[in-house]
Order: sequence, then C-alpha cells, then structure tokens
Amino acid sequence: MSSLDHIDRQLLTRLQDEGRITNVELASRVGLTAPPCLRRVRALEEAGIIRGYHADIDPQKLGFAITVFAMVSLKSQAESDLKAFEEHVSTLPQVRECHMLNGEIDFILKIVARDLQEFQAFLTSKLTPAANVASVKTSLTIRTSKQQPGVPLEE
Repeated sequence: MSSLDHIDRQLLTRLQDEGRITNVELASRVGLTAPPCLRRVRALEEAGIIRGYHADIDPQKLGFAITVFAMVSLKSQAESDLKAFEEHVSTLPQVRECHMLNGEIDFILKIVARDLQEFQAFLTSKLTPAANVASVKTSLTIRTSKQQPGVPLEE
C-alpha cells in the first residue's frame, strides 16, 4: 500500500464503493482526465490489486434463505490433506467462502442454501463425508448487520 499514492487510493475507494462507475465519472471524482485515470486503473488491475468486478446479489431474492457458517476440523493437517480439502470445497457451489484458520478449527466455510432441508442434505452428503473431515460444527445466521467487501482505504 505504501507504493500507492493519494490518487490511487481515491480510485480504489471509489471503485470499491461503486464498481460500475464510468471512467469519465471516476476521473472527474479524483481530479484527473479520462486517459490517465484509465491508465492508473489498468495498472492497478495488472498489479493484481484490483482482482475483478462483481455484482452484489441479494441471495434472499434468489431463494437462498439460509446462510450457515461451518467450522471444519480435519483429521490431518498435512499440507497435502489441507490442499485436498480446499480442492474439494472449491467444487461445491454452495460454499461461497473458505478460510483456513489457526487454532482448534481448521476451516470456516460460508454456505448458502434455499432452506434447512437443502442445507442438511448438503451437510450429510457433501461436507461431513469428505475425505479427512473429523468434525463439522455449524451456526445458522440469524441476520447480517454488516457486509462490506474490500478493505478500508484512507484517502
């Protein structure tokens, strides 16, 4: 982040908040003309700082009424077993996020489902029988009070 100047941080802040902003509008908001603005954004993309642009979809409106966090412990923490679990999880579309943790729990997964029956079927047929899984503890989300992608950027 130290190599980013004030304008780069402004660009990132605006794009985080409003990914569909036009280059002309973005340039105007950060005090640039369109060509250098586009060059800077492309440089941020090429550097891998901007990884992509995504629509923020409301899961409820598409029938995914259930969000569950699953804490998964594995029998073995050998690197090959960790990678095998990550590869398995990457094939499961219901798993929206997978994070390896330090401590008693090896992974936390964010899982979506249409209802409890669908989640239970997923849990018993795809997650708990997966190779090397020792235990799975789940917590059903009651409500989400904050969901903010990206990172805090100071301008």
